[in-house]
Amino acid sequence: MDSLIQYWVQGDAIGRAVAVMLLIMSIGAWVVIFWKGWMLTRARRDLVLGAQAFWRAADLPSARLALKDLDREQVLLPLVEAAAEPVAAGTMEARALPEAQLTRRLRDSLHEVMQRLKAGQVLLASVGSVSPFVGLFGTVWGIYHAMMGIANEGSVSIDKVAGPVGEALIMTAAGLAVAIPAVLAYNVFGKLVSACEADLEGFAHDLREALMGARSPEPRGQRDHQEG
Repeated sequence: MDSLIQYWVQGDAIGRAVAVMLLIMSIGAWVVIFWKGWMLTRARRDLVLGAQAFWRAADLPSARLALKDLDREQVLLPLVEAAAEPVAAGTMEARALPEAQLTRRLRDSLHEVMQRLKAGQVLLASVGSVSPFVGLFGTVWGIYHAMMGIANEGSVSIDKVAGPVGEALIMTAAGLAVAIPAVLAYNVFGKLVSACEADLEGFAHDLREALMGARSPEPRGQRDHQEG
């Protein structure tokens, strides 16, 4: 902490801008980490409990009602709402087969849900990849600034060099301290999002098969056999 304070006091505008940039990236990364950790934990739990409640329901209306209480992060309910959405007459969508209409609505709803679950991943990836180089630039600039100050004094000794250089090197450590949590969180959240995506794709597939099975007319051969 003393080294950071000393770096701030002795640094110029560029060095201070680098320190502020690292601070902003660190705050942004930690906000996303806490938010996504809370959101994905709830989403994983809602997926398990919501899917169980949905398939145990007697019909679609009661299943939708059960999901409204369990699906807090709105990961399953949008798929069910999209599947139950009526098709407007006279549109291009109405010209497609019922199977194609249902597939398109489920696909679009799944994409929207996944976009919400992936929110913040780009920020974590950017912070994890950029902050070490920002810290390194701060170190290089701090060393350059310190050397120029020592050269202007006209005398060079190891004690005069070691202090400013050591204070400048703290920016490299600061860049790593910002990057490491962001990279670790990105990897963990990426695994959780992938697990959610696999579960949602399976749910969408099963929902489509269930709805199309309910809408399919009785085969002609079976009807003729029953009539005979």
